[in-house]
Amino acid sequence: MTAGKRSPRPPKYLRPSARRWFSWVVENFDLEEHHLKVLTAACEILDRGDAAREAIGKHGLTYEDRFGTPKPRPEVAIERDSKIVFARLLRELRLDLDAPESRPPGLEERGRGHA
Repeated sequence: MTAGKRSPRPPKYLRPSARRWFSWVVENFDLEEHHLKVLTAACEILDRGDAAREAIGKHGLTYEDRFGTPKPRPEVAIERDSKIVFARLLRELRLDLDAPESRPPGLEERGRGHA
């Protein structure tokens, strides 16, 4: 962001962990307007992946169809696709080129390679 402008706030519909990551990125990187749209999309994808993971935790990885054959739950594909899209959006933001010393909030609590 350019000097003198107020830092953008994360969308209220995002989960708290995605809002914290949005704010951390905005505070630690120099973003332009188009980057904010990509960042927002990345946060939405994080939320979608988290929701799918919660459903998998609650219902399991598979269900039985009407013939008794185990089938993967749709949330498995949603989680997988969310990880792929998040990685692509992160690459578009190019956050790894000028990574700050501090770690993003929630990294330790989530136990995976991104916030």
